[in-house]
Amino acid sequence: MSVVDTIKKSVLENFGGTISAGDMLLSLIVAFIIGVFIIYVYRKTYTGVVYSKAFSLCLLLLSMVTAMIIRTISSNISLSLGMVGALSIVRFRTAIKEPVDTAFMFWGISGGIMAGAGFYIPAIVATLGIGILYFGTYLMGFRTSNRYLLVLKYKSSAHNDVLKKLKTIKKFKIRSKSLFGSEIELSLEVDIKENKKTKGNIETTIVDQFSGIDGVVNASLIAYQNDFGD
Repeated sequence: MSVVDTIKKSVLENFGGTISAGDMLLSLIVAFIIGVFIIYVYRKTYTGVVYSKAFSLCLLLLSMVTAMIIRTISSNISLSLGMVGALSIVRFRTAIKEPVDTAFMFWGISGGIMAGAGFYIPAIVATLGIGILYFGTYLMGFRTSNRYLLVLKYKSSAHNDVLKKLKTIKKFKIRSKSLFGSEIELSLEVDIKENKKTKGNIETTIVDQFSGIDGVVNASLIAYQNDFGD
């Protein structure tokens, strides 16, 4: 037997299986469990401005659809070649705003691949391991603080009092300053960490502190997401 015949026989043996409903269902169930766990970790560690439920469901679908594709192409070489050709013409044009979202999508696809290939226990163990390690680093301080855009409008006579109050905020950066006659409008990027007193009520606490200054006309705190130093 020649080398070519040996390789051909080996390839055909690897793709000589059949798809059973039981195996497909088991792969989808494992992929579903993996996707739900990924969504849980994503929800608990999300630090963006607006949480997207649609993106979470997308992670679940990615795991299940990938598992279905892998289970299908692993049984037939013709199907595998056709699937590769079909997927090569697909173009995804939805912009991913956060790099971590891309990582979660890759995580979901990887879990789906392992579930579709029949590596159920390794898929579950690997998913749990990644989730625990990532969540652990998040809790240890690698998460970012809450970032807001603070807009203050006050009379010039209150400028010194406003500056004193700003010094109580550990991290802030002035974005713009405008003068309107005797009034000043100041826009600042602030980084506020939650504590027991302000947890769940940061916006009200900060706004009340500045609104209580004599001469402050308006104080607004807007959810904001950007990197300091830009």
